[in-house]
Amino acid sequence: MLLDSFVTVGTEKPKYELADIFRQYGEAYRRKYYTTPRQRKVMKDIIACRTAALGGYIEQCDNCGKLRICYCSCKNRDCPKCGAWEKARWLAELEVKLLPIPYFHVVFTTDHHINQLARVNPRQIYNLLFRTAAKTLKTYGRKYPGGEIGFTMVLHTWGQTMNEHIHVHCIVTGGALQQTKEGPRWKSCRKGFLFPVKKLSRDFREEFCEGLKRLYRGGRAPATGKDLVELQEVDLDKLVTQMRSKRWEVFIKPAPDEPRILCGYLGQYTQRSAISNYRIVGFADGKVSFTYYDNRDGGAKKVMTLDALEFMRRFLQHVLPSGFHRIRHYGLHHSSKRRVLAEIRGQLGLKAELPAVKVLQLHEWIETVTGEDPRVCPFCGKGRMFPYAEFGPVSSFKGKVLSWLGVPALGQVMG
Repeated sequence: MLLDSFVTVGTEKPKYELADIFRQYGEAYRRKYYTTPRQRKVMKDIIACRTAALGGYIEQCDNCGKLRICYCSCKNRDCPKCGAWEKARWLAELEVKLLPIPYFHVVFTTDHHINQLARVNPRQIYNLLFRTAAKTLKTYGRKYPGGEIGFTMVLHTWGQTMNEHIHVHCIVTGGALQQTKEGPRWKSCRKGFLFPVKKLSRDFREEFCEGLKRLYRGGRAPATGKDLVELQEVDLDKLVTQMRSKRWEVFIKPAPDEPRILCGYLGQYTQRSAISNYRIVGFADGKVSFTYYDNRDGGAKKVMTLDALEFMRRFLQHVLPSGFHRIRHYGLHHSSKRRVLAEIRGQLGLKAELPAVKVLQLHEWIETVTGEDPRVCPFCGKGRMFPYAEFGPVSSFKGKVLSWLGVPALGQVMG
């Protein structure tokens, strides 16, 4: 019977998913907490991702004739199911731009006192973090290697338990392009040393605090409604004094030298959501359990259990404003520096032109991840799956697909 020939892609999924939690407790969460339009869209997209609600297509084996149903993804950057393919292609483009030089991993972390303001005006606070970290790095690049450096920055707003932990990861060139009388010249930094980290931390802290005062006293970070009330309760001078009284977490360590390995290293910091489905290990009786690594206990792997609504609140607080760019390139890594990058490549003994970006094929990438070729028929193991039909979003999926294929309604078949 044709009905027996169907299989849906992705049936071997994690036992628990974020979508299950949103589906069961989303309405209760919206009744208890205020949600922004962006947060509501994230919840809706995650629930619908890779289900009949978004439509999909049907593939058929050219050997045994059996059919496979594939659902469309939501492509929301906060969805734990989406983004891996886009990330792989982005890393392939980045790899050709990297130079055969040492790179360093630099992390700038803000003081937790800023979290309250970030809840009210996330776009302004996150942009201030980018501007401050970038300005500090550029200043130190001119002071120590003595020229223009290149770096890529990735914003993270969460820690292992999804609490607020606002910081940026940076991949920085281990050297700079100097302007000399003889022309531009590349100068590498000392082995294993980029910048003095304690001084870097102090200067970053002072620059951020001064920027924060300019931002709010200059009236460029407005708030409305309930946010305005919360903002008015903040004593900015006291807040800045508290932040300046602490040592901010900034660290520097060498990153892998090989561009391919470096891209893999950077890839672990470009994840798009605060938690992945595979970390959720329990969901029952209104409680959610998930794994995390406790850095205060030597990185020991542990399990935390939260109320479902608290779990959702922690996740949704990291939804970025619409259109906000969480990955940014500066200095020699910026797209406007292609000609300068060509000069550096020539000085390092490479061809001036950047090598062609490797064109990734989706089926090849899936095979590297899963170890299986998705084009091979999962039934007979011999044939290849080819597109058979497409379908749009449906509410009663099986009945409509079967009718398209000329099969009686599901109820008639079962009867």
